[in-house]
Amino acid sequence: MKKKKCLVIISILIFVALLTTACEKSTFQGNGKKGDEVIQAYALVTKSEGNRFNELMAQGFQEVTERAGDNGIVLSPEEATAEAQLELLQNLVSLNVNSISVAANDDGALSAILNEAMNSGIKVSTVDSDVNGADRQVFVNQASTEDIAHVLVEAVYDISGGSGQWAILSATSTATNQNAWIDAIRQELENEKYSDLRLVDIVYGDDMPDISREKVEELIANFPDLKVILSPTTVGLKAAAQVVSEKNCDILVTGLGLPSDMYPYITGKKVICPYMFLWNPIDLGKLSAYTSMALVEGKITGKPGETFETPDMGVRELTEDKYGGAEVILGAPMKFDKNNISHWQNLY
Repeated sequence: MKKKKCLVIISILIFVALLTTACEKSTFQGNGKKGDEVIQAYALVTKSEGNRFNELMAQGFQEVTERAGDNGIVLSPEEATAEAQLELLQNLVSLNVNSISVAANDDGALSAILNEAMNSGIKVSTVDSDVNGADRQVFVNQASTEDIAHVLVEAVYDISGGSGQWAILSATSTATNQNAWIDAIRQELENEKYSDLRLVDIVYGDDMPDISREKVEELIANFPDLKVILSPTTVGLKAAAQVVSEKNCDILVTGLGLPSDMYPYITGKKVICPYMFLWNPIDLGKLSAYTSMALVEGKITGKPGETFETPDMGVRELTEDKYGGAEVILGAPMKFDKNNISHWQNLY
């Protein structure tokens, strides 16, 4: 057994031990009592280890659960695959936690286990990256797919001067959020305004720094006239900026990035990334936790039009998603450029 897999199993056992010592019952059944206080168990499964965006999202998730006096568990698979997530989800279902929130690595491969969870009474939501609508109750979405696609295409249009070759460096080929954004980007490109932009390739770096760097190097070698690389993933955008900087070429990059990663490429003497977009991943994790709590407490059931209150994020409303189900949206994408990135670079 791999060392990291052992660590994941150990973390689950420790989590169970902590809960059972706080419970009146000797076996863990998803929640317990400490005195008169009911203790809930909320779980978050991220995309993969070492993903800084997901680490910050987990930070926000645990901040909310700990403040509420509940138990939060965050599990991250070694690789960004559905198979790796499936094993973790099976463990959580067997533990009968109160809720599971997952940033899905595939929109269909987790269907059976998530439905098993819901059928056993576990509340299921997705965050950051969705699954099919029937396989969860609520999607906690960072921003609307259409808004993200629009600002990204507009950025490519602006940065390229309105014409020329550009490429997309995505995460994994099965990442549901990435694929949804790319589909929406293709629809945006049908606007005659963008007729002089030529999307020459879409490559996948698997949200791994080394693979992402290799894909950027291939793009540069294969397309000498490439003007812009768009990466709608924080790992990919940082890798693209690094390679372009090292090769000292004239390509510009934009996409979705962390201010802490991209500060030198936005403010340096040679600007490699004129601007980029993102949202606050800590807030996204907090909203995921609040949504899980609202589901467990029966304040919402997963129907569009329902609302729930949060202590520090206001009243949130579930809106209808593309499946006819429910999603709750964090907010519009935030633009980061040389005028404001200094304020954010030390935050995330």
